[in-house]
Amino acid sequence: MKQAVFVILDEYADWEGAYLSSMLNQSDEWEVQTASIKPTVSSIGGFHTSVDLTLDQISSDVDLLILIGGNSWNIDNTKLEQIVSQRLDNDQSVAAICGAVDFLAKNGLLSSYKHTGNSLYLWKEFNNYTNGQDFIEKQVVHDQNLVTANGTAALEFTSEVLKMIHFNDDDSIEKQVALQELGFYKYSEKYGNPFA
Repeated sequence: MKQAVFVILDEYADWEGAYLSSMLNQSDEWEVQTASIKPTVSSIGGFHTSVDLTLDQISSDVDLLILIGGNSWNIDNTKLEQIVSQRLDNDQSVAAICGAVDFLAKNGLLSSYKHTGNSLYLWKEFNNYTNGQDFIEKQVVHDQNLVTANGTAALEFTSEVLKMIHFNDDDSIEKQVALQELGFYKYSEKYGNPFA
């Protein structure tokens, strides 16, 4: 069984991981868990979540680490920085969206990657962020073993992460995400009724 761990902090953006986690969790090949720096966190939408793992309990060989954005990523956390750094160095899959990308930028973890985020302007005072030339103004960017996205890109993020981990072939992934992107009736016009 492959394992995906979603790191969520207080005031996490509950919508940013919802599509990805539900698609992974419905697969017989994947298990979804949550991790944080404290045992219970609350989302921006008011969901109170008891997390499964502390940062120390995240296995070094977990198949996918996802950092979900929100309002609390302006933190200094050496353990989390170390976990992400080691995964990137070891060519293990990492995905970050919204404020979580700010954390990567602040800690110099985007240095070897083309990437995106909420805004390059937000990072101008981060001394460890040195490769602004690699910032791409797109909803989502996949480079090597890292996917980054801005906070309005939950569906694009889902699609690129699924492609990165070879969840299915690219066409099937795009079709799966299109159901949410287009809505049922437009999807049915284009691809046929998925429930018929």
